[in-house]
Amino acid sequence: MPLPLNTEYIAMDSMLVGSSTTTVVGGNRWQTKNCINNHTESSNAPRASWLKWNIPKEYNLLRLRRLSLNHQSKGIGGGSMYQECNRKYVVKAAPGKSFESEPDALDPKDVLGSVKNSLDAFYRFSRPHTVIGTALSIISVSLLAVERLSDVSPLFFTGLLEAVVAALFMNIYIVGLNQLSDVEIDKINKPYLPLASGEYSFNTGVIIVASFSILSFWLGWVVGSWPLFWALFISFMLGTAYSIDVPWLRWKRFAVVAAMCILAVRAVIVQLAFFLHMQTFVFKRPALFSRPLIFATAFMSFFSVVIALFKDIPDIDGDKIFGIQSFSVRLGQKRVFWICVALLEMAYGVALVVGAASPCLWSKIVTGLGHAVLAAILFYRAKSVDLRSKASITSFYMFIWKLFYAEYLLIPLVR
Repeated sequence: MPLPLNTEYIAMDSMLVGSSTTTVVGGNRWQTKNCINNHTESSNAPRASWLKWNIPKEYNLLRLRRLSLNHQSKGIGGGSMYQECNRKYVVKAAPGKSFESEPDALDPKDVLGSVKNSLDAFYRFSRPHTVIGTALSIISVSLLAVERLSDVSPLFFTGLLEAVVAALFMNIYIVGLNQLSDVEIDKINKPYLPLASGEYSFNTGVIIVASFSILSFWLGWVVGSWPLFWALFISFMLGTAYSIDVPWLRWKRFAVVAAMCILAVRAVIVQLAFFLHMQTFVFKRPALFSRPLIFATAFMSFFSVVIALFKDIPDIDGDKIFGIQSFSVRLGQKRVFWICVALLEMAYGVALVVGAASPCLWSKIVTGLGHAVLAAILFYRAKSVDLRSKASITSFYMFIWKLFYAEYLLIPLVR
Protein backbone atom coordinates (compact mmCIF):
# COMPACT_ATOMS: atom_id res chain seq x y z
CA MET A 1 0.00 0.00 0.00
CA PRO A 2 2.07 2.98 -1.22
CA LEU A 3 -0.17 5.70 0.04
CA PRO A 4 0.27 5.12 3.81
CA LEU A 5 4.04 4.78 3.36
CA ASN A 6 4.38 8.11 1.61
CA THR A 7 2.04 9.80 4.03
CA GLU A 8 4.12 8.57 6.95
CA TYR A 9 7.32 9.95 5.47
CA ILE A 10 5.66 13.23 4.70
CA ALA A 11 4.57 13.53 8.34
CA MET A 12 8.04 12.59 9.57
CA ASP A 13 9.59 15.04 7.14
CA SER A 14 7.40 17.86 8.46
CA MET A 15 8.28 16.98 12.04
CA LEU A 16 12.01 17.00 11.27
CA VAL A 17 11.78 20.29 9.50
CA GLY A 18 9.78 21.84 12.35
CA SER A 19 12.09 20.60 15.09
CA SER A 20 15.35 21.47 13.39
CA THR A 21 14.15 24.91 12.42
CA THR A 22 12.81 25.67 15.87
CA THR A 23 16.13 24.71 17.45
CA VAL A 24 18.21 27.00 15.23
CA VAL A 25 16.00 30.05 14.89
CA GLY A 26 15.03 30.68 18.53
CA GLY A 27 14.07 34.36 18.66
CA ASN A 28 12.59 34.37 15.12
CA ARG A 29 10.36 31.34 15.70
CA TRP A 30 7.18 32.95 14.39
CA GLN A 31 8.72 34.26 11.18
CA THR A 32 10.64 31.06 10.47
CA LYS A 33 7.62 28.91 11.15
CA ASN A 34 5.64 30.82 8.58
CA CYS A 35 8.45 30.52 6.09
CA ILE A 36 8.80 26.75 6.64
CA ASN A 37 5.08 26.25 6.42
CA ASN A 38 5.08 28.02 3.08
CA HIS A 39 7.98 25.89 1.90
CA THR A 40 6.34 22.69 3.17
CA GLU A 41 3.14 23.52 1.38
CA SER A 42 5.01 24.22 -1.84
CA SER A 43 7.09 21.04 -1.54
CA ASN A 44 4.10 18.87 -0.63
CA ALA A 45 2.18 20.04 -3.68
CA PRO A 46 4.32 18.11 -6.18
CA ARG A 47 4.36 15.08 -3.88
CA ALA A 48 0.59 15.02 -3.90
CA SER A 49 0.62 15.16 -7.68
CA TRP A 50 3.16 12.29 -7.81
CA LEU A 51 0.97 10.20 -5.59
CA LYS A 52 -2.00 11.08 -7.72
CA TRP A 53 -0.24 9.90 -10.89
CA ASN A 54 0.94 6.69 -9.22
CA ILE A 55 4.69 7.34 -9.25
CA PRO A 56 6.48 4.15 -8.14
CA LYS A 57 6.82 3.95 -4.37
CA GLU A 58 10.56 3.29 -4.45
CA TYR A 59 11.12 6.58 -6.23
CA ASN A 60 8.82 8.37 -3.82
CA LEU A 61 10.55 6.86 -0.82
CA LEU A 62 13.99 7.83 -2.09
CA ARG A 63 12.91 11.37 -2.89
CA LEU A 64 11.24 11.83 0.47
CA ARG A 65 14.31 10.65 2.34
CA ARG A 66 16.54 12.97 0.34
CA LEU A 67 14.16 15.87 0.95
CA SER A 68 14.11 15.08 4.66
CA LEU A 69 17.91 15.10 4.82
CA ASN A 70 18.01 18.35 2.89
CA HIS A 71 15.65 19.96 5.37
CA GLN A 72 17.78 18.76 8.24
CA SER A 73 20.99 20.07 6.70
CA LYS A 74 19.36 23.43 5.97
CA GLY A 75 18.11 23.66 9.54
CA ILE A 76 21.52 22.80 10.96
CA GLY A 77 23.81 24.52 8.49
CA GLY A 78 21.66 27.54 7.60
CA GLY A 79 20.83 26.74 3.99
CA SER A 80 19.69 29.12 1.32
CA MET A 81 15.97 28.72 2.02
CA TYR A 82 16.41 29.56 5.71
CA GLN A 83 18.76 32.42 4.87
CA GLU A 84 16.32 33.91 2.41
CA CYS A 85 13.40 33.70 4.81
CA ASN A 86 15.36 35.29 7.64
CA ARG A 87 17.80 37.51 5.78
CA LYS A 88 15.80 40.63 6.47
CA TYR A 89 15.72 39.87 10.17
CA VAL A 90 19.42 39.09 10.35
CA VAL A 91 20.36 42.26 8.50
CA LYS A 92 18.17 44.41 10.71
CA ALA A 93 19.37 42.77 13.90
CA ALA A 94 23.07 42.93 13.05
CA PRO A 95 23.67 46.61 13.91
CA GLY A 96 21.75 46.30 17.16
CA LYS A 97 22.72 44.70 20.42
CA SER A 98 21.41 41.65 22.22
CA PHE A 99 18.88 42.14 24.97
CA GLU A 100 21.46 40.67 27.32
CA SER A 101 24.25 43.06 26.28
CA GLU A 102 25.50 45.84 28.53
CA PRO A 103 23.92 49.32 28.09
CA ASP A 104 25.90 51.86 26.07
CA ALA A 105 28.21 54.13 28.01
CA LEU A 106 27.26 57.82 28.01
CA ASP A 107 28.87 59.77 25.22
CA PRO A 108 31.21 62.35 26.83
CA LYS A 109 30.42 64.83 24.06
CA ASP A 110 26.68 64.59 24.77
CA VAL A 111 27.25 65.03 28.49
CA LEU A 112 29.54 68.02 27.91
CA GLY A 113 27.04 69.58 25.51
CA SER A 114 24.20 69.13 28.00
CA VAL A 115 26.25 70.72 30.78
CA LYS A 116 27.20 73.66 28.55
CA ASN A 117 23.57 74.24 27.56
CA SER A 118 22.47 74.15 31.19
CA LEU A 119 25.15 76.63 32.24
CA ASP A 120 24.29 78.92 29.33
CA ALA A 121 20.58 78.90 30.27
CA PHE A 122 21.36 79.71 33.89
CA TYR A 123 23.81 82.41 32.79
CA ARG A 124 21.04 84.15 30.83
CA PHE A 125 18.51 83.59 33.61
CA SER A 126 20.79 85.31 36.16
CA ARG A 127 21.06 88.46 33.97
CA PRO A 128 24.88 88.63 34.12
CA HIS A 129 25.16 92.40 33.70
CA THR A 130 23.28 92.85 36.99
CA VAL A 131 25.40 90.20 38.70
CA ILE A 132 28.62 91.92 37.62
CA GLY A 133 27.25 95.30 38.70
CA THR A 134 26.26 93.98 42.14
CA ALA A 135 29.63 92.33 42.73
CA LEU A 136 31.63 95.37 41.61
CA SER A 137 29.54 97.79 43.65
CA ILE A 138 29.99 95.81 46.88
CA ILE A 139 33.73 95.43 46.32
CA SER A 140 34.09 99.14 45.56
CA VAL A 141 32.07 100.31 48.56
CA SER A 142 33.88 97.87 50.83
CA LEU A 143 37.21 99.39 49.79
CA LEU A 144 35.96 102.77 51.04
CA ALA A 145 36.09 101.32 54.55
CA VAL A 146 39.81 100.61 54.18
CA GLU A 147 41.77 103.25 56.08
CA ARG A 148 45.21 101.72 56.07
CA LEU A 149 47.06 99.04 54.13
CA SER A 150 46.89 96.61 57.07
CA ASP A 151 43.08 96.59 56.72
CA VAL A 152 43.47 94.51 53.55
CA SER A 153 43.71 91.26 55.49
CA PRO A 154 42.06 87.80 55.53
CA LEU A 155 39.42 89.31 57.81
CA PHE A 156 38.58 91.87 55.13
CA PHE A 157 38.36 89.28 52.36
CA THR A 158 36.21 86.97 54.48
CA GLY A 159 33.72 89.75 55.23
CA LEU A 160 33.75 90.83 51.59
CA LEU A 161 33.14 87.29 50.32
CA GLU A 162 30.22 86.81 52.70
CA ALA A 163 28.61 90.04 51.55
CA VAL A 164 29.14 89.40 47.83
CA VAL A 165 27.82 85.83 47.85
CA ALA A 166 24.72 86.70 49.91
CA ALA A 167 23.99 89.71 47.67
CA LEU A 168 24.42 87.70 44.46
CA PHE A 169 21.97 85.08 45.74
CA MET A 170 19.46 87.85 46.39
CA ASN A 171 20.21 89.41 43.00
CA ILE A 172 19.31 86.13 41.25
CA TYR A 173 16.08 85.98 43.27
CA ILE A 174 15.09 89.49 42.19
CA VAL A 175 15.85 89.10 38.47
CA GLY A 176 14.36 85.59 38.46
CA LEU A 177 11.11 86.76 40.05
CA ASN A 178 10.91 89.53 37.48
CA GLN A 179 11.16 86.95 34.69
CA LEU A 180 8.52 84.74 36.30
CA SER A 181 6.16 87.73 36.42
CA ASP A 182 6.97 88.84 32.85
CA VAL A 183 7.00 85.59 30.86
CA GLU A 184 4.46 86.80 28.29
CA ILE A 185 6.06 90.25 28.02
CA ASP A 186 9.52 88.72 27.62
CA LYS A 187 8.29 86.59 24.73
CA ILE A 188 8.07 89.90 22.87
CA ASN A 189 10.84 91.97 24.47
CA LYS A 190 13.42 89.32 25.46
CA PRO A 191 12.63 85.98 23.77
CA TYR A 192 16.17 84.73 24.44
CA LEU A 193 15.55 84.39 28.20
CA PRO A 194 15.11 80.76 29.36
CA LEU A 195 11.53 81.14 30.63
CA ALA A 196 10.38 83.06 27.57
CA SER A 197 12.06 80.61 25.18
CA GLY A 198 10.74 77.53 26.99
CA GLU A 199 14.16 76.22 28.07
CA TYR A 200 12.96 76.53 31.66
CA SER A 201 9.50 75.55 32.76
CA PHE A 202 7.62 77.84 35.12
CA ASN A 203 8.11 75.35 37.96
CA THR A 204 11.85 75.25 37.33
CA GLY A 205 11.96 79.04 37.58
CA VAL A 206 10.01 78.96 40.86
CA ILE A 207 12.40 76.39 42.34
CA ILE A 208 15.48 78.43 41.36
CA VAL A 209 14.05 81.68 42.68
CA ALA A 210 12.86 80.18 45.98
CA SER A 211 16.16 78.34 46.50
CA PHE A 212 18.33 81.42 46.01
CA SER A 213 16.19 83.59 48.28
CA ILE A 214 16.45 80.99 51.06
CA LEU A 215 20.21 80.65 50.55
CA SER A 216 20.64 84.42 50.71
CA PHE A 217 18.76 84.82 53.97
CA TRP A 218 20.42 81.75 55.47
CA LEU A 219 23.88 83.09 54.71
CA GLY A 220 23.02 86.55 56.02
CA TRP A 221 21.70 85.02 59.25
CA VAL A 222 24.73 82.72 59.70
CA VAL A 223 27.17 85.61 59.19
CA GLY A 224 25.41 87.58 61.90
CA SER A 225 25.90 91.04 60.39
CA TRP A 226 22.82 93.20 60.91
CA PRO A 227 23.74 95.69 58.15
CA LEU A 228 24.11 92.78 55.73
CA PHE A 229 20.87 91.13 56.84
CA TRP A 230 18.86 94.34 56.56
CA ALA A 231 20.34 95.03 53.12
CA LEU A 232 19.14 91.60 51.97
CA PHE A 233 15.72 92.02 53.58
CA ILE A 234 15.00 95.46 52.11
CA SER A 235 16.23 94.35 48.69
CA PHE A 236 13.94 91.32 48.95
CA MET A 237 10.91 93.46 49.83
CA LEU A 238 11.50 96.06 47.13
CA GLY A 239 12.37 93.46 44.48
CA THR A 240 9.20 91.51 45.28
CA ALA A 241 6.98 94.61 45.26
CA TYR A 242 8.54 95.71 41.97
CA SER A 243 7.71 92.51 40.07
CA ILE A 244 5.02 90.33 41.66
CA ASP A 245 1.58 90.71 40.13
CA VAL A 246 -0.76 91.03 43.12
CA PRO A 247 -3.06 93.87 44.20
CA TRP A 248 -1.24 97.02 45.35
CA LEU A 249 2.10 95.68 44.13
CA ARG A 250 3.83 95.18 40.75
CA TRP A 251 5.25 98.67 41.10
CA LYS A 252 7.06 98.41 37.79
CA ARG A 253 3.74 99.47 36.18
CA PHE A 254 4.25 102.97 37.58
CA ALA A 255 7.26 104.78 36.17
CA VAL A 256 8.14 106.95 39.18
CA VAL A 257 7.69 104.19 41.76
CA ALA A 258 9.71 101.76 39.63
CA ALA A 259 12.57 104.27 39.39
CA MET A 260 12.46 104.80 43.16
CA CYS A 261 12.78 101.05 43.78
CA ILE A 262 15.88 100.76 41.62
CA LEU A 263 17.36 103.94 43.09
CA ALA A 264 16.78 102.72 46.66
CA VAL A 265 18.55 99.41 46.03
CA ARG A 266 21.37 100.46 43.72
CA ALA A 267 22.16 103.89 45.14
CA VAL A 268 21.27 103.78 48.84
CA ILE A 269 21.19 100.23 50.18
CA VAL A 270 24.25 98.99 48.32
CA GLN A 271 26.35 102.03 49.26
CA LEU A 272 25.32 102.47 52.90
CA ALA A 273 24.47 98.97 54.11
CA PHE A 274 27.51 97.20 52.68
CA PHE A 275 29.81 99.99 53.81
CA LEU A 276 28.40 99.63 57.35
CA HIS A 277 28.83 95.87 57.11
CA MET A 278 32.57 96.33 56.57
CA GLN A 279 32.96 99.34 58.88
CA THR A 280 31.01 98.16 61.92
CA PHE A 281 30.85 94.36 61.65
CA VAL A 282 34.16 93.43 60.03
CA PHE A 283 36.46 96.22 61.31
CA LYS A 284 34.46 96.88 64.51
CA ARG A 285 34.64 100.65 64.03
CA PRO A 286 31.97 103.26 64.71
CA ALA A 287 29.69 104.21 61.82
CA LEU A 288 31.20 107.12 59.92
CA PHE A 289 29.87 108.48 56.64
CA SER A 290 32.94 109.74 54.85
CA ARG A 291 33.16 112.17 51.96
CA PRO A 292 33.84 109.42 49.37
CA LEU A 293 30.80 107.47 50.63
CA ILE A 294 28.53 110.51 50.28
CA PHE A 295 29.88 111.10 46.76
CA ALA A 296 29.30 107.46 45.79
CA THR A 297 25.72 107.57 47.06
CA ALA A 298 24.92 110.81 45.23
CA PHE A 299 26.59 109.79 41.97
CA MET A 300 24.93 106.36 41.93
CA SER A 301 21.57 108.00 42.56
CA PHE A 302 21.94 109.68 39.18
CA PHE A 303 23.15 106.46 37.61
CA SER A 304 20.32 104.38 39.09
CA VAL A 305 17.71 106.76 37.73
CA VAL A 306 19.32 106.51 34.29
CA ILE A 307 19.28 102.71 34.42
CA ALA A 308 15.65 102.72 35.56
CA LEU A 309 14.65 104.99 32.67
CA PHE A 310 16.81 103.50 29.95
CA LYS A 311 16.03 99.84 30.55
CA ASP A 312 12.47 100.41 29.26
CA ILE A 313 13.49 102.06 25.99
CA PRO A 314 14.18 98.81 24.06
CA ASP A 315 11.14 97.13 25.70
CA ILE A 316 8.56 99.66 24.56
CA ASP A 317 6.66 97.23 22.27
CA GLY A 318 5.86 94.68 24.96
CA ASP A 319 5.17 97.38 27.56
CA LYS A 320 2.57 99.00 25.32
CA ILE A 321 0.78 95.70 24.73
CA PHE A 322 0.64 94.78 28.42
CA GLY A 323 -0.13 98.24 29.78
CA ILE A 324 3.19 99.04 31.47
CA GLN A 325 3.20 102.83 31.69
CA SER A 326 6.95 103.40 31.54
CA PHE A 327 8.46 106.79 30.76
CA SER A 328 9.38 105.48 27.30
CA VAL A 329 5.71 104.66 26.62
CA ARG A 330 4.50 107.99 27.96
CA LEU A 331 7.19 110.35 26.64
CA GLY A 332 8.63 108.49 23.67
CA GLN A 333 11.93 106.74 23.15
CA LYS A 334 13.89 109.68 21.77
CA ARG A 335 13.04 112.06 24.59
CA VAL A 336 13.82 109.52 27.34
CA PHE A 337 17.06 108.59 25.59
CA TRP A 338 18.42 112.13 25.65
CA ILE A 339 17.17 112.71 29.21
CA CYS A 340 19.29 109.72 30.27
CA VAL A 341 22.35 111.04 28.43
CA ALA A 342 21.89 114.50 29.98
CA LEU A 343 21.58 113.07 33.50
CA LEU A 344 24.77 111.08 33.11
CA GLU A 345 26.68 114.06 31.73
CA MET A 346 25.49 116.11 34.73
CA ALA A 347 26.72 113.37 37.08
CA TYR A 348 30.12 113.37 35.40
CA GLY A 349 30.25 117.16 35.75
CA VAL A 350 29.62 116.88 39.51
CA ALA A 351 32.30 114.20 39.73
CA LEU A 352 34.81 116.53 38.06
CA VAL A 353 34.08 119.20 40.68
CA VAL A 354 34.45 116.69 43.53
CA GLY A 355 37.69 115.40 42.09
CA ALA A 356 39.08 118.91 41.68
CA ALA A 357 38.24 119.68 45.33
CA SER A 358 40.12 116.65 46.63
CA PRO A 359 43.07 117.45 48.95
CA CYS A 360 44.98 114.49 47.54
CA LEU A 361 46.82 115.32 44.31
CA TRP A 362 46.84 111.83 42.82
CA SER A 363 43.09 111.43 43.58
CA LYS A 364 42.40 114.81 41.97
CA ILE A 365 44.22 113.81 38.78
CA VAL A 366 42.88 110.26 38.48
CA THR A 367 39.24 110.98 39.28
CA GLY A 368 39.13 114.20 37.27
CA LEU A 369 40.74 112.70 34.19
CA GLY A 370 38.79 109.45 34.49
CA HIS A 371 35.37 111.13 34.64
CA ALA A 372 36.26 113.52 31.80
CA VAL A 373 37.17 110.58 29.55
CA LEU A 374 33.98 108.70 30.43
CA ALA A 375 31.84 111.78 29.72
CA ALA A 376 33.46 112.22 26.31
CA ILE A 377 33.00 108.56 25.38
CA LEU A 378 29.33 108.70 26.46
CA PHE A 379 28.55 111.69 24.25
CA TYR A 380 30.38 110.18 21.27
CA ARG A 381 28.51 106.88 21.55
CA ALA A 382 25.15 108.58 22.07
CA LYS A 383 25.37 110.41 18.73
CA SER A 384 25.81 107.12 16.85
CA VAL A 385 22.72 105.36 18.26
CA ASP A 386 19.93 104.57 15.80
CA LEU A 387 16.73 104.96 17.82
CA ARG A 388 14.78 103.09 15.14
CA SER A 389 16.84 99.96 15.78
CA LYS A 390 16.14 97.88 18.88
CA ALA A 391 19.55 96.22 18.54
CA SER A 392 21.29 99.61 18.55
CA ILE A 393 19.36 100.78 21.62
CA THR A 394 20.05 97.53 23.47
CA SER A 395 23.75 97.79 22.65
CA PHE A 396 23.85 101.32 24.10
CA TYR A 397 22.02 100.12 27.21
CA MET A 398 24.74 97.54 27.79
CA PHE A 399 27.30 100.31 27.22
CA ILE A 400 25.67 102.25 30.09
CA TRP A 401 26.23 99.23 32.31
CA LYS A 402 29.90 99.29 31.31
CA LEU A 403 30.05 102.92 32.40
CA PHE A 404 28.42 101.76 35.64
CA TYR A 405 31.22 99.22 36.13
CA ALA A 406 33.88 101.82 35.31
CA GLU A 407 32.48 104.21 37.92
CA TYR A 408 32.88 101.64 40.64
CA LEU A 409 36.51 101.33 39.66
CA LEU A 410 36.93 105.10 40.20
CA ILE A 411 34.93 105.45 43.44
CA PRO A 412 37.58 103.85 45.72
CA LEU A 413 40.07 106.41 44.38
CA VAL A 414 37.95 109.37 45.51
CA ARG A 415 39.62 110.79 48.64
